[in-house]
Amino acid sequence: MTDPFVVVGGDAAGLSAASKCKREDPDREVVVFEKGSWVSYAHCGMPYFVKGEVESLDRLLSLSPEDVADRGIDLRRNHEVLSVDTDAKTVTVRGRHDETFEQPYGDLLVATGAHAVTSPIDGADCEGAFTMHGLDSAARTRAFLLDPDVDAVADVGGEPYVDEEEVRHYGAMEPPESVAIVGGGYVGVEMAEAFSAHDLDVHLFQRSEHVLKPFGEAVADRVEDHLREQGVTLHLKSEVEGIRSDADGRVEAIAFDGQAIAVEMALVGIGIRPNTGIVEGTPVELGDSGAIAVDDYGRTNVESVYAAGDVAEMRHAVTGEPDWVPLGLTANRAGRAIGQTVAGGPDADPEPVGDIAGTAVVKAFEQECGRTGIVDLDAAREHGFDPVSETITSRSRSGYYPGAAETTVTLVADRTSGRLLGGTIVGTDRAAIRIDVLAMALEQDATVAELERTDLAYAPPFAPVWDPILTAAKVLRGSM
Repeated sequence: MTDPFVVVGGDAAGLSAASKCKREDPDREVVVFEKGSWVSYAHCGMPYFVKGEVESLDRLLSLSPEDVADRGIDLRRNHEVLSVDTDAKTVTVRGRHDETFEQPYGDLLVATGAHAVTSPIDGADCEGAFTMHGLDSAARTRAFLLDPDVDAVADVGGEPYVDEEEVRHYGAMEPPESVAIVGGGYVGVEMAEAFSAHDLDVHLFQRSEHVLKPFGEAVADRVEDHLREQGVTLHLKSEVEGIRSDADGRVEAIAFDGQAIAVEMALVGIGIRPNTGIVEGTPVELGDSGAIAVDDYGRTNVESVYAAGDVAEMRHAVTGEPDWVPLGLTANRAGRAIGQTVAGGPDADPEPVGDIAGTAVVKAFEQECGRTGIVDLDAAREHGFDPVSETITSRSRSGYYPGAAETTVTLVADRTSGRLLGGTIVGTDRAAIRIDVLAMALEQDATVAELERTDLAYAPPFAPVWDPILTAAKVLRGSM
């Protein structure tokens, strides 16, 4: 038996790495430590669980603990890794009964993910204030929206991993009629839809001028109009000072810009930060983002120590520089590559984890939004580009075919080289999936001219002769 491959974190990156390593090298001992009860679950599905489109919490599980065990992986849930000794090649672990022990490793993967940020929002810990990070947070949020006559544990599902006491506690309370969402990013926009489905009066607060800031102004304008049409009250350019609670410690108001609005529930979605605590005091280096710095193969600066997922940086496909863009595919892909590398041993070629372009999609009620690459012109200039941008609105299908909808595309390119730098898209008819064309173009370092000449499919039910992306490329190329 070789020295064990020890993985810290039992979600996307961690279990992808563990599974791939065990598949390629069945004799290798693979140990996974997970701090909580849940493993291998779909973070991005949580708003739809709260909304009710996903019936049960366990539907969000990709692998159950039993599935993991069947793969020959030694999964230890409710085991927290406290520290790493890179000289001795051990980790210190606190078990489910508070006992501590040392676990040696041959190779170590840090896949500890990230945590939701609530600071500097005062009162974010009062009753009825939530984040949306982890299945337990999704469970208590949905339980709070249920009528007290409903069996909250049965409705939420997820036995035996769910915290039943906490679910029953929130399920027994009178459901709220109003909610304040702090933050207009992915979580805030998706949760506005989820809460609206429960007929709540929804107030969404965003400190900057627009929601969905990474998607740019064209997307934000369309989404903001649509949110208002759906009954969401937007408070843009509003600084939230805190969440106020009543004498029982339950949410009663949201304070902002020197005023307050009465609400009975709050959700804080202002961002996440990487969980790098276990490498503090070790030689493992962090990048400028605060996440762990890695090379093209997920290796840290310390031999036999890897990092992947929301805790690690990766190289950006456009800039060639390290960046931190925590997304699901990024974690799964990097974990799988590291598992392959570890299984191959020191004499095999390592497997690249691949680049990132920040490709992301989000649904805002009926509006589908996508983005990839660099779309902020100031950011492009900071990386040495001379950016030029154009925005067009076209039809999603041939104009005479039923279902055609306005689709807005923004493209950004470097004027000097003609290289495509990024783009966004928004519309109601299969708009988001079109962003994959741009993501592939970025991976190939394509120019705008090459994008314009791309042979995209055409048929009236699917696209016009000139797909909106091709039209945008044509217009941008003309302005260059």
